[in-house]
Amino acid sequence: MRILVTNDDGISSPGLGALAGAVAAAGHQPVVVAPSTDWSGASACLGPIDDPGRVAVDEVRVGLPDGESLIGFSVAAPPALITMLASLGGFGDPPKAVVAGINRGPNTGRSTLFSGTIGAVLAGERFGWSGLAVSLDVAPSGNGDLGPYREPHWQSAADLAQTMVSWIVEAPPRTVLNLNVPDRPTSETRGLRWADLAPVGGVRTVITGQDEVGLRLDLVANDLPVPEGSDSDLLRKGWATVTSLAPTHAASADLPLDEWATGWRGRPDSGGVSD
Repeated sequence: MRILVTNDDGISSPGLGALAGAVAAAGHQPVVVAPSTDWSGASACLGPIDDPGRVAVDEVRVGLPDGESLIGFSVAAPPALITMLASLGGFGDPPKAVVAGINRGPNTGRSTLFSGTIGAVLAGERFGWSGLAVSLDVAPSGNGDLGPYREPHWQSAADLAQTMVSWIVEAPPRTVLNLNVPDRPTSETRGLRWADLAPVGGVRTVITGQDEVGLRLDLVANDLPVPEGSDSDLLRKGWATVTSLAPTHAASADLPLDEWATGWRGRPDSGGVSD
């Protein structure tokens, strides 16, 4: 089965090749298409792009963990737009599912709202696909990035993703899973647990100063208290976590519609008329 493999860290991220290798090892055909630059935090946005009428696409070689490589595409677009373009046949026959990652950093709690990794999978859900978002709990250094760089344990996340890929393609349509894996060897990981979303993510942005140009920001590990058994809590304790995510949908609510409509239509400058 053709499976879209994308990310928000960009085409050069080693996590992308590790995930493509996992898809191939599971017996599927990885269709590797990723942003040409880092779109972390892009959520499910479709832009901005330089030219709304044209998206730049370059054919590239993507390295796999076994030393082999495959042809992929570097696209000047955010991951959700890449998912949409793939569904339209922009990179060959449309894939049947999407996996995104392996993200360099956790996507737990409220980070799921902002993550471009998860945004790509949720975009796929809108086109009827099931999907899996994969993130590795690489801690930030507190200097505004996820460094200093040491090679993360990509294969720990890739091996677990491999066991889940075949399940996700057989799952009911529009099944979306969010997987977070500790950045440690598989043998040192405590196991896999289902988890609810924590009220906060694994990392957070702080304002460190202000000058005449603007605000200075930093990305730091989130050590705020979280509910026991939540995804952020279990990940801190060395568990890999998986969470089912619901698609965007309307929520029922008891709203004062008549009151609002009466006030709106009764305004003399609104152009409204009364019955």
